[in-house]
Amino acid sequence: MWQSTVDYFTHDILGLSGHLDKAINFFIYDTVKIWFLLLSIIFVVSYLRTHFNTEYVRAHLQGKSELYGNVLAALFGIITPFCSCSAIPLFLGFIQARIPIGVTFSFLISSPMNNEIAIALLFGLFGWKVTLIYIGFGLLVAIVGGFVIGKLNMEKYVLMDVKPMDGELDEVKISLSVKQRAKEAYDYTVDIFKQIYLYVLIGVAIGALIHGYIPADFITTYAGASNPFAPLVAVIMGVPMYSNAAGVMPLVEVLTGKGMLLGTALSFMMAVTALSLPEAMILKKILHIKLIATFFGIVAVGIVAIGYIFNAIL
Repeated sequence: MWQSTVDYFTHDILGLSGHLDKAINFFIYDTVKIWFLLLSIIFVVSYLRTHFNTEYVRAHLQGKSELYGNVLAALFGIITPFCSCSAIPLFLGFIQARIPIGVTFSFLISSPMNNEIAIALLFGLFGWKVTLIYIGFGLLVAIVGGFVIGKLNMEKYVLMDVKPMDGELDEVKISLSVKQRAKEAYDYTVDIFKQIYLYVLIGVAIGALIHGYIPADFITTYAGASNPFAPLVAVIMGVPMYSNAAGVMPLVEVLTGKGMLLGTALSFMMAVTALSLPEAMILKKILHIKLIATFFGIVAVGIVAIGYIFNAIL
C-alpha cells in the first residue's frame, strides 16, 4: 500500500522517470518506513526499560560469575539504543562500579551493534530469519569478545581512577504508574528520535543515490561472491566511518540489492556501528592503546567471521 502510494506520487504527480525516479522513490519510501519502525520499537522497548535502570544492573552483576556477567551485559546492550560513542558513559559507570573489565566490554560491544534500533530495522528490511541470526551472532561476538578481554587480565591498562566502593550496591526498585511509564517512554522516544533522525535522512539519501545511479556490476565486482576477501574489505572500510544503525541500515539494504552478499553487508554495518575512530579517540583518554587495540582486534575478527558465516548459510 505504501509503496503504491509512493509510486503514484513520484510517477504521476511529480512525473519522474529513470534514475531520478528510482532515487526519489527509494528516499521517500525508506525514510517514512524507517521512521515508523524506529518510533514504534523504541517506544515499546523504552516502556519496558522503565521497570529497571542501570543501577540495578550494576548491583545485580556483583558477586556473579564473569561469564554470567558477559551474557547479561551483552543482553543489556540490546535495550540500550546507543552508538559506539554514546555507550561509553555507561561503560565508564560499569568500570567505576568495579564490574570486571571483560563484562564492561561485552556491553560496549553489544550496545551499538545489537540494540533495538538495529533489530527493528533488520526485521523490517530482511525479515525475522536474518534478524534472529544477526542477534545470535552479535551476542556471541559481544560475549566471547568480553570474555577473552577479561581473561587477558588487562585491568592495568585502565587509565582512569576507579573510586573505592563502600559496601555493595543496593538493588534499585522503581515504582511508577502506567501513565508515568508511558510518559517516560514517550519522552525518551522523542529524545532518541531527535538524535538520530538526521542520520536516517543522510543514510537514506546516500542509499538512494546508490540505488538510483550506481550500477549493480560495480558493487558485485568489489564486494560480490567472486571476491573471497569481501567481508574483510567491508570491515576495513567500515571502521573509519561513524554512524549508528539507523544511519547505516539503508546502505545495507541498497548494497544487498545491488549484489553485495548479505554477510559482507552486515560485516560492514557491524564495523561502522561497533567500531569507529571517534570511539577510539574517546577511549584513548581512559584506556591504554594496547587495550583499545586488543578490543578493536578481537571485535574485528569476530565481525569478519560473522560475514563469512552469513555468506555461507544464506
